[in-house]
Amino acid sequence: MNQNCLEIIGLSKTYKTGVKALKSVDLRIKDGDFFALLGANGAGKTTLIGILTGTVMKTKGLVKIFGIDIDDDHNAAKKMVGVVPQEFNFNIFEKVLDIVCQQAGYFGVTRKQAEKDAEPILKRLELWEKRSTRAIQLSGGMKRRLMIARALIHHPKLLILDEPTAGVDVELRHGMWGYLKEINARGTTILLTTHYIEEAENLCKNVAIIKEGEIIKAEPVETLVKQLEVQTYVVHVQNLSGEFKMSAYEWKRLDDNRIEVQLKRGQDINTLVKTFDDMGMTIHDLAPKSNRLEQLFLNILKQ
Repeated sequence: MNQNCLEIIGLSKTYKTGVKALKSVDLRIKDGDFFALLGANGAGKTTLIGILTGTVMKTKGLVKIFGIDIDDDHNAAKKMVGVVPQEFNFNIFEKVLDIVCQQAGYFGVTRKQAEKDAEPILKRLELWEKRSTRAIQLSGGMKRRLMIARALIHHPKLLILDEPTAGVDVELRHGMWGYLKEINARGTTILLTTHYIEEAENLCKNVAIIKEGEIIKAEPVETLVKQLEVQTYVVHVQNLSGEFKMSAYEWKRLDDNRIEVQLKRGQDINTLVKTFDDMGMTIHDLAPKSNRLEQLFLNILKQ
């Protein structure tokens, strides 16, 4: 059984204004997990990450990173963590390689070693050709990837990504997904917060939903998605007849080739495909109408 990468027990944070940002949060993340923390703005995600990274002081509770209590040895715990914050926080007038290597220096890595370690990271993130370019000249997507490179340079065991693909176009975002999957497959635990909920469904194994400072769900992504009462699919049929009828499902016709079908809990998508096949109809394409995790997330927040 994997050890806990992160163990949080009874974590609370009350600001001087009286705002209770976190209310006795309990959360455990296993070593090697790819974990999503989802919540609306103001739910407590940023406060929780701030406590993990030392930028916010907790009011009470226990936080351990790979068994190290952050109150007992904060520096040792911090060495285990790489952070990609929401906002760009590097000197935009410095060069790409210098930004990455200076970060390594904070963790005791020599310049010579940092340059050696930076090369494969920057190459994989398509920044090696820009290593001598000042950050101010980079596009938004390149700056975001630079933040990831900087967070990885000291080989952290836990990578925290706070909205890592905000402002990144779709193609670059999917490219970054591939790299994050590679990092995770090599053993780095990843904690992700995101507004792109399809990221959580495509990348993560487990997810926690935080609402008003409390964890209201913490389950495997697959288990969470199965709780959906209804899932809506768009079925593109090659030979849709004018007299099409289907009694076992709620459906509506969108156009000459597409049907919207609702599957209730317990109804199997393979059975749906067989239903069309039995009617002599060829399915050209079948896809969810909307992101399943997003739909469930919104349902939970309404409760």
